[in-house]
Amino acid sequence: QPAKMIFIIGSPRSGTTMLERMLAAHSQVQGGPEPHLITPLAHLGVWDKVEKAPYDHILAAEAQKLFVSQLPRGEADYWDACRAYCDVLYSRFLQAKGDKPYCLDKTPAYGLVLPFLARIYPDAAYIVLSRHPLAIFSSFANSFFDGDYRAAHDFNPIIERYVPAMAAFLREEQPAKLHVRYEDLVKEPEVWYEKICAQIGIPFEPEAIEYGKSDEGGKKEGLGDPIGVSRHTRPTTTSIKKWVAEVASDPDKLALAQCMVASVHPDDLALLGYPVDTLWKALEEAGSGVKSPKPPKLT
Repeated sequence: QPAKMIFIIGSPRSGTTMLERMLAAHSQVQGGPEPHLITPLAHLGVWDKVEKAPYDHILAAEAQKLFVSQLPRGEADYWDACRAYCDVLYSRFLQAKGDKPYCLDKTPAYGLVLPFLARIYPDAAYIVLSRHPLAIFSSFANSFFDGDYRAAHDFNPIIERYVPAMAAFLREEQPAKLHVRYEDLVKEPEVWYEKICAQIGIPFEPEAIEYGKSDEGGKKEGLGDPIGVSRHTRPTTTSIKKWVAEVASDPDKLALAQCMVASVHPDDLALLGYPVDTLWKALEEAGSGVKSPKPPKLT
């Protein structure tokens, strides 16, 4: 029996681990470490390809496409095969963990292969979690690069990569999805957790919000943010504006932040819940003396 899938879609450092803990504390949802099943599968050749590989990836891609074109149902058979591969692994994972009906995968990298994921699992439950882009980047830089914004950006320009990809996914009518802003979730966890449960089709269990008190919700194995999330037993607003002091006190960080924001389309930012005309509001509210940068002119 194929697993009933739930996917949390969000960039790194956007709160996906916190939400995973909350859902894993639900009696019908099995959480776990990020499996990264979909991303490499998406780059095998038929959908997309890697830039380098220990084989002739260009030849392999063309050969696969020719082979798939001769299957009885063409690409539909290919999607069936990809789905079967994932179904076996997800369902066996559920069996090993006690056979809950829903399997949760919150791998952030899936945010960059969403059209592929939607073809494999068009009927899955999708929760799209967005967060203020500068809060994301601040957390990313401080978690992995000792606060060095430039090194973090050189390694992975996550704002420029994830904002357009997630906005494009939200614009699509299918598959069905629920968009949740991190800031709203931590301010009103009961309200938004109930909406998330309704989107998935599971009963609302408010006690799961106290994820740190649950055996499942409190587990810290695998990738994600086990250190940050483990400091709390439920959602908290403490990290919403941490980025403000950093950007306000460092002109170089402010300049890079402005560049990142200007590199993505204002419509994409607005769709994710962070319109450019209010994006910098927290800087002025903090009394930093830094004025909100003017929105870039579109040409």
